[in-house]
Amino acid sequence: MSRTFGLKIALGVVGVLFLALAYPMVEFLAQEPALSMMMSLYVALGVFLLLAIRDPAAHRSLIAFTAWSSLAHAVVMGYQALRGMVMRGELIGVGVLIVIWIALVLLRPRDVRA
Repeated sequence: MSRTFGLKIALGVVGVLFLALAYPMVEFLAQEPALSMMMSLYVALGVFLLLAIRDPAAHRSLIAFTAWSSLAHAVVMGYQALRGMVMRGELIGVGVLIVIWIALVLLRPRDVRA
């Protein structure tokens, strides 16, 4: 399996995963408006990740943003879960975000400057 093919698979999986947050986003609109607002960003990001499958090299910055913002979110959410600020169950999300970060960093397109 080529690196590019692996990246396309990762972009598809992460894109669909983020897009799937549309359902809980709508469900939480009334009870957790801040959570719904954050999920809306992930849903939009999911759409663009799916579009990036066509030509990942042309979307290097989008892929880098997704990777590093996932790590930043994981660090903050992990800290909050360990300090008791949010439920400990959020650590599952931390693990998922770290896996996304690792996959996208390892499979990122090479820099091809002319």
